[in-house]
Amino acid sequence: MRHVLAAFTLTLAVLSAAAAQAKTVAVTAARLLDVATGKYVEQPVVVITDGRITAVGPQGSVTVPADAQRVDLPGQTLLPGLIDMHVHLDSNPKYGGYTGLRFTDSFWAVVAVPNAAATLDAGFTTVRNVGADRYNDVALKQAIDEGLIAGPRIVPAGYAISAMGGHCDYTYFPPSVGAVAPGVADGPEEGRKMVRTLHKYGAKVIKICATGGVFSNDAVGVQQMSVEEIRAVVEEAHMQGLKVAAHAHGPEGIRASILGGVDTVEHASLVDDEGIRLAVKAGTYFGMDIYNTDYTQAEGRANGVRESEIKKDADIGEAQRQSFCRAVKAGVKQVYSTDAGIYPHGRNAKQFAVMVRYCATPLQAIQSATVNAAAALGQSGDVGQVAVGRYGDLIGVQGDPLADVTVLERVTFVMKGGEVVKQ
Repeated sequence: MRHVLAAFTLTLAVLSAAAAQAKTVAVTAARLLDVATGKYVEQPVVVITDGRITAVGPQGSVTVPADAQRVDLPGQTLLPGLIDMHVHLDSNPKYGGYTGLRFTDSFWAVVAVPNAAATLDAGFTTVRNVGADRYNDVALKQAIDEGLIAGPRIVPAGYAISAMGGHCDYTYFPPSVGAVAPGVADGPEEGRKMVRTLHKYGAKVIKICATGGVFSNDAVGVQQMSVEEIRAVVEEAHMQGLKVAAHAHGPEGIRASILGGVDTVEHASLVDDEGIRLAVKAGTYFGMDIYNTDYTQAEGRANGVRESEIKKDADIGEAQRQSFCRAVKAGVKQVYSTDAGIYPHGRNAKQFAVMVRYCATPLQAIQSATVNAAAALGQSGDVGQVAVGRYGDLIGVQGDPLADVTVLERVTFVMKGGEVVKQ
């Protein structure tokens, strides 16, 4: 009994010490946008304890602990931290075409460090990194989670799964080089094994390349994975608790991806009416990167992007934007996917204005980067809203983002997990 009492006393002491060390922060501002409803909360206060939101509401309706750290943002509008569902943090658009071959393999892991910091500074507190060499995104996530470097919460994919010779294989080299991407998997069983391998080494999402693309030696829309191959990958991934994102530009590959059960279709540039109908029926999210063409067409040649890729990018850019408009009008669920790394990291918010220019309302655009993205990640209980139980991930802007969505390009305050990152 003495041993039991001693253990109980020790447990109480440990719990009391932990409670004493619990950090509480109270953030006040002019107003808070409820991204789920599109309504404003005037003069809000958000209370965050140990990184999670414990209370939120109008000032005066919420009890703020006396010892809470105060963060006052007069005149500012609060929103939840933003989510970009398609980034490549270990990529720098300055090195296009063959110019990146000047560097050693581990160079790209180092490149990812400032990119992560720039992304967080821009107000994106969560990202999905859909494709990285040498598990650079897994390493980056681990370093950020350990507090060694600054960056957003990362959902890493590791290598993208590709057919031999497909968009996510290494297609720049002659046969004598013998370069094959580690993510190549042909046939359903190889696809299943690749999912298990990626999961083993830290992937938290699976990315497949179902069609050709802009930055490779194939036609941008040609289908490269069968429905059977896609379904095998999806079944294995879902069994492991992982979501699946499909790179798919062409209509056949988009339809195959939806029929195969993927969670998000990336790009969806040339989607046809049947693909839109299937997406609405299945509840598949589209992540359409409709900003980056502006950058590629302006800077691509100077960065070494090959002329064939510049042409493909020009040919597909406006078509993709028109497809986005049709998909929005039809009710396809949208997530905010920018393909950052094709353009410089930190400019992620520039896509909001393009979405609004092509049929989305400001609220729809904002929801794609908050509640919709959180749902597509399977993390609605953690991110995407300023609500009790979620992480204390907040951004502040000057102005009304529902009246002028470009204010999101000029974030003045960033908080991640209750810690001020930018003010």
